[in-house]
Amino acid sequence: MSIRFTRRTRRGMVALALAAGLSLGAAGCSGEGGDDKPDASAPSSERGGGSDPSTQEGKSEEPLAELNGPSGLMLTITSAQRDAGGFLTVSGDLKNDADKVAVVPAQLSGNETEIIRNGRSLGGATLVDSKGKKRYYVLRDTEGRPLTTTNFPNLKVGESLPVFMQFPAPPADTTEVTFQLPMFSAGAIEIVG
Repeated sequence: MSIRFTRRTRRGMVALALAAGLSLGAAGCSGEGGDDKPDASAPSSERGGGSDPSTQEGKSEEPLAELNGPSGLMLTITSAQRDAGGFLTVSGDLKNDADKVAVVPAQLSGNETEIIRNGRSLGGATLVDSKGKKRYYVLRDTEGRPLTTTNFPNLKVGESLPVFMQFPAPPADTTEVTFQLPMFSAGAIEIVG
């Protein structure tokens, strides 16, 4: 068996496993199935409803962290959600709080050649688990692209852009990590799920 055939087979198996995982994730999020959750379209009195907001109704009122960066940029982290597949997705908003147009710095991509080749991103972000004494880096796909928001436009004054980053999930007993992004202040965030 040639090395080329072995590599091609291995790549195909990785792509198949990734596609299967994404399909299962999409099916799990589709909302179809036989769960006994109340109908969201029913009036709140029929849902047994108090004023409990659903997870789909939006972000929590209080951000997990607000990190100041260069040139008036501010990163507000609104959620750190553990996924069933062993991932941790950190979401938030990158906002220009300056009085002029802001260019998102290339340094946010980090210094790894493979990530830099894929354009500006938040690939330099890390999570530090001080309890487990580990550092977690942004995940990449099979082509080396970071699993994060990429190719940022220039941000106008007051403009905000939703962003996300995916990391390997820390152990289930880890509920708080420190989020770090080059050129930004660090902040402790709480993990949900």
